[in-house]
Amino acid sequence: MCSRVLFISGRPGDARLLSRMLHDLPLTLEHVPSLRHARTRLNGEAYDLVVTEASLHDGKWLDVLHLVREMASCPTPSGIAGELNVIVTDPQADVHFWAEALNLGAYDLLAQPFYEPEVRRIIDNACSRPASDNACSRQASDNACSRQASDNARSRPASTLATV
Repeated sequence: MCSRVLFISGRPGDARLLSRMLHDLPLTLEHVPSLRHARTRLNGEAYDLVVTEASLHDGKWLDVLHLVREMASCPTPSGIAGELNVIVTDPQADVHFWAEALNLGAYDLLAQPFYEPEVRRIIDNACSRPASDNACSRQASDNACSRQASDNARSRPASTLATV
């Protein structure tokens, strides 16, 4: 089972709710409000799983996936490089978004509002399965991330661009 889960969400209430749902599992849920904060945390600390909202104020779930894939090639603070599973949360979750997320490399999709048995099942499964076992090929995911990052860079004002 995972020990550290990073939750990226602009909604602190969602972080408190997830923490209550997962309180008796052997893990620590840490919350950051943005992609920028997630980048800082992932650069300095080791995590076992990332859960992110689909839309963040400074990016999208695909930016998080790209960041996690990029970090997989860099040593963690413990000196070990490794890929993390990414779970996406979204209030508009439907079968089409679920299929897109999985095809582009996410581990799974959690619909909001959160349903505790589903949250616990998905997080437990993600923690017990290495990210490299995902059905999606990393090359397809990396290509999609590169396209999305390029699209995002063209659509954002220069002042909000950050080096990934």
